[in-house]
Amino acid sequence: LNVLPIRSQPEARATFDDYLLSVKEALLDVQEHQLYPFGALVKEINPQRDPSRAPLIAVTFNLDFSGQLDMADLEVNVVANDTEAAPFELSLNVVDDGQRLTAECDYNADLFTPSTIRRWLAYFQVLLEGIVAGPGQRLGELPLLTEEERRRLLYEWNETGAEHPRQRCVFECFEAQAERTPDNVAVVSAGAADDALSRLTYRELDRRANQLAHYLRNLGVGPETVVAVCAERSAELVVGLLGVLKAGGAYLPLDLSYPEEQLAFVLADADVPVLLTQERWLAGLPETAAQRVCLDRDWPDIAQQPDQKPDVAVEPDNLAYVIYTSGSTGRPKGVQVQHGGLVNLCAWHQRAYDVTATDRATQLASPAFDASVWEIWPYLTAGAGVYVPPDEVRLSPQQLWDWLAKHAITISFLPTPLAEAALEALEEAPGGVPGKDLALRTLLTGGDRLHHWPGEGLEFEVVNNYGPTENTVVATWTPLRSDETNGRGPESLPPIGRPVDNVRVYVLDGEGQPVPVGVPGELYVGGAGVARGYLNRPGLTAERFVPDPYTEERGERGERRGGRRLYRTGDLVKWLPDGRLDFLGRADNQVKIRGYRVELGEIEAVLGQQPAVGKALIVACPVNGDGQPGDDQRLAAYVVPQDGQKVPADELRQFLQQRLPDHMLPSAFVSMDTLPVTPNGKVDRQALPAPEWGALSEAAYVAPRNSIEEALVDIWAEVLNVQRVGVHDDFFALGGHSLLAAQVSTRIRDVLQVDLPIRRLFESSTVAGLASHVVQAEAEQTDPELLAQLMAEMADLETPVDVSEE
Repeated sequence: LNVLPIRSQPEARATFDDYLLSVKEALLDVQEHQLYPFGALVKEINPQRDPSRAPLIAVTFNLDFSGQLDMADLEVNVVANDTEAAPFELSLNVVDDGQRLTAECDYNADLFTPSTIRRWLAYFQVLLEGIVAGPGQRLGELPLLTEEERRRLLYEWNETGAEHPRQRCVFECFEAQAERTPDNVAVVSAGAADDALSRLTYRELDRRANQLAHYLRNLGVGPETVVAVCAERSAELVVGLLGVLKAGGAYLPLDLSYPEEQLAFVLADADVPVLLTQERWLAGLPETAAQRVCLDRDWPDIAQQPDQKPDVAVEPDNLAYVIYTSGSTGRPKGVQVQHGGLVNLCAWHQRAYDVTATDRATQLASPAFDASVWEIWPYLTAGAGVYVPPDEVRLSPQQLWDWLAKHAITISFLPTPLAEAALEALEEAPGGVPGKDLALRTLLTGGDRLHHWPGEGLEFEVVNNYGPTENTVVATWTPLRSDETNGRGPESLPPIGRPVDNVRVYVLDGEGQPVPVGVPGELYVGGAGVARGYLNRPGLTAERFVPDPYTEERGERGERRGGRRLYRTGDLVKWLPDGRLDFLGRADNQVKIRGYRVELGEIEAVLGQQPAVGKALIVACPVNGDGQPGDDQRLAAYVVPQDGQKVPADELRQFLQQRLPDHMLPSAFVSMDTLPVTPNGKVDRQALPAPEWGALSEAAYVAPRNSIEEALVDIWAEVLNVQRVGVHDDFFALGGHSLLAAQVSTRIRDVLQVDLPIRRLFESSTVAGLASHVVQAEAEQTDPELLAQLMAEMADLETPVDVSEE
């Protein structure tokens, strides 16, 4: 028998009749080459070979009429063919005996389980029945699911109903808790340079928030009023957020590290009447019509207000907060979240993680990152303490573990990149069972795709969480075990789990129909967590928040399924057989960089505003080692200059730096005469040249001049994955960021046996500058008299010697 390869590309909008005709024509065409040996074809094409897979063809189909053979008085029966090895990944053989069709499957047992094949055969039978019932149907409309599986996917795996205080707002839940545990510590934060701790009990936090609420009410703040809050992570910040909620308003947190231009856009877009901040940040804030209130400077006036809660009528449907996320048009978009969704998040979290008044949790995320919502309110509505570490701690995995142990933290959320770095540091730490000195019982992570399973022997649980800002932070969750790979092999990545309380998740195809288990589809989220929409963006809201087509469908008991809208996440996922979701990537032009959602189109739109830029394309690239999952992603910008005016890469970076936050800055710029295109006119991303990481450094190359600089150059090259590092190259221009800086600090400790605070890298971001700090730290840790001698030797090297090739 010879194998005839057939290329078939079914279109969802084509009818089955049309598709059948196209397949018939393809079969007739391929018959002209039926004598050409398949082996010779493979040799001629010479594809990249994989010993575990058949070349060119993954699936074969054979229709066998041998069951209809008329052999006189002999009786002919179809006998199943038991094979020890499958030559292809999947082979479907159908025997027609004139009375019925019998199908059998051969499959690669290394790729598929028996339950998967049985499930697929059931889909195939449903598909055939649908074709017979309506051959004129479009392919995308033909059924695949059995009624049993459809019920399971839409309803049984979405049985998430749970009681929660539906009629309360989050500040009312806090007030009730403050009455129960007035003397419990509510917030503990690092103070100013003296590192003094600032503590507020529930009684004190409630009183100060009430005073601020009255002050804001006098400024006109009430329900649906959006108040901007621009303050560093601290107890003062929590007072500000709670005060806005108690006044009836919704808070809009701003990130102090964002460029002034982006802050100005957000303030203007939200049209905020009041801006809460701290005096030390006033100079860096853009001009705005909003009235500025300083939580420190103006507190003597605020403290004159009554300390009883104000009389304000706020409903669960009123806004609680607005958080801006990246937008594809170059404009960030404000997500409006209501009290009802926030209260549901708090109730689920407290139930799922057994939160009590004795717990201590952390607040590490930027206030403008929706994870901060999750880090604050579930605990302050349960009587627990929220502990705010200094920036230095949240950038260093080792310091973080020390801080968690020192403060007896029981629950902590770490963004995915930090969680992976912290778990790796803990597992590599010498001395017994990882985490044995910690009070930690639950480590939460989320915000990006998790690439590693937790290691063995951990004394705490690791829980992976997933959720868009548009669904009140968390939509799905799953605890992880070190010995679990879901039967998908050791290379499988951790899933994102099942829906949280009162939330429903659907995996739908392009026709809006549920897809079978194991089939990729877009994730839609419905239920209590769905946000109101985007602030002042009705068109985009209507596009992304769509009617729930399954609301009217009823369960086995005839109950109506709640929820009227679904949020289209744009994320590709698939159902696993155990009812959990597996994250596959994005269906659009959005990526995750260091836990932040980034619309590549937003960067392209901003870069296109540079006068010398004709066209711009932004691509997310894996940069570590072999480029396998788990690698760090960096952004590369491909630029076609306007009228041939080539712009230096550092100027393009500076242009973006004034308009976009650091996590949206490309690490490489590639100038091109034109962007390559495919035959259908789309950009051919496969034809783009590989970016040259490190090319942003405009400094003349200077080689390392002593053993310390040599060690630092090697560390930087390893961490940044660049080929060559000069002593005057800038760490951040080479693609560095805070998490990579933490890795550099760890490597310095391992290689040079020097504990160097991460802030030193931010203060001196070149190898030469950092080397002087290493020398000083070494001298301080050994012989103080050695310091002057070593520093004098370093001073002799201040005049750079250019050893670059001419």
